[in-house]
Amino acid sequence: MLLVHPGGPFWARKDEAAWSIPKGLVDADEDELTAARRETREELGIEIDGLFQRLGEYKQPGGKIVIAWAVEADPDINVEAITSNTFRMEWPPHSGTVKEFSEVDRAGWFSLPEAGRKIHKGQRAILVDFTRSQAPRA
Repeated sequence: MLLVHPGGPFWARKDEAAWSIPKGLVDADEDELTAARRETREELGIEIDGLFQRLGEYKQPGGKIVIAWAVEADPDINVEAITSNTFRMEWPPHSGTVKEFSEVDRAGWFSLPEAGRKIHKGQRAILVDFTRSQAPRA
């Protein structure tokens, strides 16, 4: 499973339960799948093609709803070569200094057990549904 680690100073020293699926907001002029594909492109710097399967909607601890998709991707995607979009924020807090950070500072391929340890707790249900979606049909 491909996960991304959020950039910026808040996540810099966090690893376990800090990773995420690529995600973001749906723009007014796009559908959910178009948004998922755009966010993946923005956060990884690559286009992922294939047959996308909607896994479901997941409410995060902060209240945000994440709609997750699964797609079989090339395992040869070079996670060392990702290029992410950036965001700006005041850092350090209350300093008046605005700095720019990568939205994603790294990506990685993980087995499902590893992903279960790495992924943010609010997204663990995605792994359960993904596992169910991959189970052989009787």
